Amino acid sequence: IDSANAPIFGVDTQGRVNVWNQCARKLVGYSTAEVMGYSLVKEFITKDYQASVQAVLDKALDGVETANFEFPLITKAGARIEVLLNATTRRNEHDKVIGVVGIGQDITARLAQEREYSKLIDNANAPIFGVDTFGRVNVWNKCARKIVGYTLDEVMGKNLVQEFITNEYKDAVST
Repeated sequence: IDSANAPIFGVDTQGRVNVWNQCARKLVGYSTAEVMGYSLVKEFITKDYQASVQAVLDKALDGVETANFEFPLITKAGARIEVLLNATTRRNEHDKVIGVVGIGQDITARLAQEREYSKLIDNANAPIFGVDTFGRVNVWNKCARKIVGYTLDEVMGKNLVQEFITNEYKDAVST
């Protein structure tokens, strides 16, 4: 655990840190001594995420694992990083719940790249739209709004073919 290439932490049933691997130390900047025994949620989670992180830990303590939970952490240097977490119940040899182990991934750069990509799409000088696997609009850039006249609120989540394509072209567009 200590030398894994992912940040791994553990908390006891009271939410106090009892595992803090090398990758967690490197990512967040706090040494093992600085975190051990302290409340993970109260000391290291941003105020706006304390309740949701606590809920994930509580679920894991009840035996319900959580995968792919995103939340911010503040590093020792004061930087905000975004973490993708999987939280798993930790049990002793008698199958008694003794805490939670969390395995994380720093997704700060990925999220920044996604925001940049979204900005590029939204500000493109050509109309760009996207649909999900059900044909519902999930991308509608500024140029599409300007040319077609529908606002973001008017199109998002609506079926592109059924709502916005004329009858004569519905078959061609939907295939």
